[in-house]
Amino acid sequence: MTYKPPRRPQFFYTTAPLPCPYVAGRTERKVVTEIVGPDADALHDRLSRAGFRRSHNIAYAPVCPSCQACVPIRIPVDTFQTDRTLRKIARANAELEGFRVPPRATAEQFQLFQRYQQARHGDGDMASMSFYDYRAMVEDTPIETFIIEFRDRQDRLVLACLGDKLGDGLSAVYSFFEPGMDKRSLGTFAVLWLIERARTAGLPFVYLGYWVPESRKMAYKARFKPSEILVNGVWRPLTEQEVAGKAAADGMLISETAG
Repeated sequence: MTYKPPRRPQFFYTTAPLPCPYVAGRTERKVVTEIVGPDADALHDRLSRAGFRRSHNIAYAPVCPSCQACVPIRIPVDTFQTDRTLRKIARANAELEGFRVPPRATAEQFQLFQRYQQARHGDGDMASMSFYDYRAMVEDTPIETFIIEFRDRQDRLVLACLGDKLGDGLSAVYSFFEPGMDKRSLGTFAVLWLIERARTAGLPFVYLGYWVPESRKMAYKARFKPSEILVNGVWRPLTEQEVAGKAAADGMLISETAG
């Protein structure tokens, strides 16, 4: 008889309340757990399908009392279709070439990351990150992680996307780009690139994290159609009526950022 050691229990913890980074005047709480051990990839897959996101070796999900603004969202690549706006974005960035590189922090990446944070999120916590903080964000990972570096014809790094490989897809963890190129919708272009690579690899989904209709920073994720959202533990299609209704209720335009 082969002895099997007992499976390590998975512990979950709830964070203390903190100001919400997406909706002003609200607080956020998260449930967190470690992604460690020989089964880290399988655990991460299960947690991702359950609506969790990864940061370093921690998986987290919002558990905010009286608020359900953060909705997990993913793109089924086989049914995804580009509209006129997305095709225009793809054409505007056709000169950029994406290179998948190992998760190793470089000075070039960090300099781009700093410029992006100062221009777009100067009052946020990430704007004060040191190179060592950035390196931890990129390299402190228990699973298969990668960076896509997008370079122009002069070999300048203008866009980078940190991503995870899942059993059923790719997960966009964080993107940052050259601030002076805002009008080219580089964050959206990175997602289009991931969708195409997932399709080529035969992976069914691209996970985008949380759709937050009440946040200008996170509402743009609904532009990728069709999408699926996780509601009451079940992934189902996001309807046009839901997107239109949320936008009308919040009285805001959809814009983009990374995250």
